[in-house]
Amino acid sequence: MVDTSEGGGVSLSKGQAISLEKKGGGTLTAVRMGLGWQAARRRGLFGMRTREIDLDASAVLFSEKQPVDVVFFRHLVSDDGSVRHTGDNLVGGEGQGGDDESILVDLEKVPAHIDQIVFTVNSFTGQTFQEVQNAFCRLVDETNGQELARYTLDGGGQYTAQIMAKVHRSGGGWQMTALGSAANGRTFQDLMPAILPQL
Repeated sequence: MVDTSEGGGVSLSKGQAISLEKKGGGTLTAVRMGLGWQAARRRGLFGMRTREIDLDASAVLFSEKQPVDVVFFRHLVSDDGSVRHTGDNLVGGEGQGGDDESILVDLEKVPAHIDQIVFTVNSFTGQTFQEVQNAFCRLVDETNGQELARYTLDGGGQYTAQIMAKVHRSGGGWQMTALGSAANGRTFQDLMPAILPQL
């Protein structure tokens, strides 16, 4: 377990989990999963250039390992209202290190039967992560803006998606686990066979 209550956030490695409990008792009430990226510069015939890359963030809500809802650019709010996508970003790199897409989770409103929320990012335009740089996923305490944890995607690779992290119930509270599992697919539907073993 990693204490995230004071100081800066935690840099997570694949498979690492952090508790979403605050030091001194209580749990976080609202968190934001932020995703950011930039198109990698490539040498072309006429010098350095970048291609626009449309990465999409999704959150799949599970109940006992069964998907029951999803939040993504075509369905911005979960049916119960507890999870909300802030909107689609088609090119990335807007914030130069800031979040390009965010998904807000009101942990107090998540219905009791939802036990896991899995966050994914996929290349809707089909480029592999070799063409992406500075890609990251981070968890922020939405009540005060404090970054709790960050998982950085490094090395790229010949795949078009990442199962980034999951927030799951643990005892009476919640935990976040960095997954960082490579997958292929342009939409969250394509990723379901790769998500299920992570539950």
